[in-house]
Amino acid sequence: MPMTVVVTRDVADRYRGFLASVMPEVAPGVYVSPEVSRAVRERIWTVLSDWWATMPGGSVVMSWRDGTSAGGLGLAMLGTPPVELADLDGVLVVRRKASTPPVL
Repeated sequence: MPMTVVVTRDVADRYRGFLASVMPEVAPGVYVSPEVSRAVRERIWTVLSDWWATMPGGSVVMSWRDGTSAGGLGLAMLGTPPVELADLDGVLVVRRKASTPPVL
């Protein structure tokens, strides 16, 4: 079970309350958990995505260890331009990508 990090910015209180109920808030808007299973991570993201569909505002970024992605880091975003990590000669870089639903 990999480490999961969620960062929020300018979101409604309900997002922060929900996240604080499932993960410790180590800094304002930053939630971490060292042992969230894939199933739990997907349920958390489903709740956040459903709320986002009816109440957009601010941004939410979730990251976790993902052995199939560049750099071994999975990313999912709401409210920010979608980006992906790319390996450029051994250096991880961020590039914008077409808007598609995140794969958790």
